[in-house]
Amino acid sequence: MPPQSADNTGHGEEGTASVELVAAVPFLLLALAVAAQIALAGQALWSASVAARAGARAALVGSDPRAAARRALPTVMRHGAVVEAEDDGEGGIEVKVPVPTLLPQLPVVKVTARSGLGENGE
Repeated sequence: MPPQSADNTGHGEEGTASVELVAAVPFLLLALAVAAQIALAGQALWSASVAARAGARAALVGSDPRAAARRALPTVMRHGAVVEAEDDGEGGIEVKVPVPTLLPQLPVVKVTARSGLGENGE
């Protein structure tokens, strides 16, 4: 057996960094996909909230609240959006928007935002 020197001390560990990287990459990609999907859900909720406020403002001034809410949504979110206007005189609007998905196999999830510009300041 040759004496150990600085040249051959770590000989049995060649390629371990590559193996560890290959094992970690799928988990990193999964974490990135989950973060992106959460960001899409947040953007859908924000858009629904903006649309509900626009619909409530339109109802307050006597315009069509459903049309105003739909116009306030991004074009890609208008399909599948449900806008409901309450007939209570306070301009309450509820907007349900499907969350865009990264993978078509994921279930459809809708987020809801409600706004009203009546006396109680909802």
